[in-house]
Amino acid sequence: MKILFILESFHPNIGGVETLFKSLIEELSAKGHQIIVITNRPGSKVPSFEVLPNVEIRRYRFFSRYLFTLLAFFPAWYHARKCDFIQTTSYNAGLPAFFAGLLSGKKTYITFHEYWGDLWFKLPFFGKFSLWMHFLFEKLLVKIPFYRFIAVSEFTKQSLTNAGVDPSKIIRIYNGIDYEDWTNKTDLEGQDVKDHYQFIYFGRLGISKGLEVLLKATSILQSELFRFRLVLVVSTTPDSLLSEIKSMIDEYDLHSCVRIFHHLSKHELIEKITQSDAVVIPSYSEGFCYAAVESVALGMPIISSGRGALPEVVSGRFITLDQLGATELYQAMKKSMMHDWCQKEIKKFALKDTVDQYIDLYQKTSQLR
Repeated sequence: MKILFILESFHPNIGGVETLFKSLIEELSAKGHQIIVITNRPGSKVPSFEVLPNVEIRRYRFFSRYLFTLLAFFPAWYHARKCDFIQTTSYNAGLPAFFAGLLSGKKTYITFHEYWGDLWFKLPFFGKFSLWMHFLFEKLLVKIPFYRFIAVSEFTKQSLTNAGVDPSKIIRIYNGIDYEDWTNKTDLEGQDVKDHYQFIYFGRLGISKGLEVLLKATSILQSELFRFRLVLVVSTTPDSLLSEIKSMIDEYDLHSCVRIFHHLSKHELIEKITQSDAVVIPSYSEGFCYAAVESVALGMPIISSGRGALPEVVSGRFITLDQLGATELYQAMKKSMMHDWCQKEIKKFALKDTVDQYIDLYQKTSQLR
């Protein structure tokens, strides 16, 4: 097979989605399939053109995700004519991938990582105009007749069905992680014994992540003079959202109990997680949630909003909020400090299983040609 991947973000960018497609492409190339990747060029230090065994990576400096939507069509259409089919992802890569497939007569798969629908209007930090634009773009994307929609969880699959996507065109393939990468290898010997309870949030900055709820809950917990710390391991972009988070820390006077870290290596991140007592995931919605699966792999207990796909992927020790609010989250955090956890059997989501299911799907498409 010869497959064109149109991805808004790809290696060397770091993240669960980037890891998924990097692993999938490596496995496909190892089996002799030919791959072309069209993606954003994150900076001048990253080569614009890279050739690996059976893989061509073509990075273009589109400068923003929105320009990617408008301009990636041109290289996508050129290369689509030489490929058997196209793989893309939601959101911004979807449109150029579809039109490239339509004009070249090639089938296009889209992996949907999440679908928000009316949730857009309940989220903080965005202005009304921006929320409406994103809402309408998402509505448009699910109306496009992609050959197949790949949902990353049962929740996302049901959300796409509710949005009007033909259920026969939706395939659920869970995302996965490499469990060898997510093991606790931290040497605790010689480390200082903590005199406080430590919560940690890690992941990207996003308007759906509930960080404003977490900071408000933290301020309530601080007012009761508990000895605790909240560690935030987040990206530095988008700048506006990071500024909002820092402003809230100032507003609630949380400097004594909140620590922020950026750009940690995977080893440093795992160390920070395993030195903590509980992981907090206060999201308004999750299409899958790598942070939850990674936390479970490390044996960490989780305080979860229970929204979206979180009930599917959270296992081990956990506390689930009945409602998402600062008071409810504060109560759950206090409950965790008393080690009052629920528990259920560990679930695993192996990256190898994910890759195998994608390859099986592609091979069935190849046989139909």
